Amino acid sequence: MASVEHIKKHIKSVEDTHKITNAMYLIASTKLRKAKSDLDHTRPYFNALQAQIKRIFRINSDLDNKYFYPIDNTWKRSDTYACLVITADKGLAGAYNQNVIKETKKLIDEHPKTKLFVLGEYGRHYFEEHNVKIEQSFMYTASNPTMHRAREISSILLDLYDKNKVGKIYVIYTDLKSGLVGEAKSTRLIPFHRAQFSDVNNDKKVVHNLQFYPSLTEVLDNIMQSYISGYIYSALVDSFCCEQEARMQAMNSANDNAIKLLDELSIQYNRVRQAGITQEITEISAGAKARKRKDENVWKTEE
Repeated sequence: MASVEHIKKHIKSVEDTHKITNAMYLIASTKLRKAKSDLDHTRPYFNALQAQIKRIFRINSDLDNKYFYPIDNTWKRSDTYACLVITADKGLAGAYNQNVIKETKKLIDEHPKTKLFVLGEYGRHYFEEHNVKIEQSFMYTASNPTMHRAREISSILLDLYDKNKVGKIYVIYTDLKSGLVGEAKSTRLIPFHRAQFSDVNNDKKVVHNLQFYPSLTEVLDNIMQSYISGYIYSALVDSFCCEQEARMQAMNSANDNAIKLLDELSIQYNRVRQAGITQEITEISAGAKARKRKDENVWKTEE
């Protein structure tokens, strides 16, 4: 049985750990609220971009664009994929990072000619340790997603796509579902299917009096580049929100386990302490009885 001092040290260690996990829970909660606010503030802009893309296809549904599958299904692009993988900078977030890694490995298994572009220290270290080639590591912190960084990432990926060095671009990230439930998913960023921007309420061409300068095609190109940057930014913020939510759940579980362990250790401490007191009382009582018997024997000898 453990000694009283050993149990006291164990209790102190659990209490210190409980303070750390509780602090991490509070920090993650604050970061989550801020990130969700940032995402909510940017969504109207990208919703407006999507509406403009729909308007362009209502004007000319046969418009050809490099970011969309061709209408005649004649696909003549590179069979190499580019994949942006978004992980966290650190662990302590449950299965958040492992789920992203699992989706990435699945894509690589299905299509070995995939170039990895990694954001996040966890993913970078994982692929390096497992000798998986990384085409480029974005040395940004995953804990500070910004539109500027999303544009830089988008520019690099689109440059490869425009030069036909890659035929498709995928993004593997953790999507923030309703109820703050994160789900790791692999999404083909480009090329798009036209159905993604079709207007179910109005599939016919419309007569318009708008002028597109320098041309409708170039306007669509420009809008699509902004839309793709926005999608990447959304993926960065969604991933960050899910990371904080996963960390909150992990730290909450750690807090519950710490409280449960402290209760068990307190009971064990009281039992050991009570056993020690009982043993001391027993020893004192036995010593007193022995001394009494010795005194009685002395008196009988003197008589």
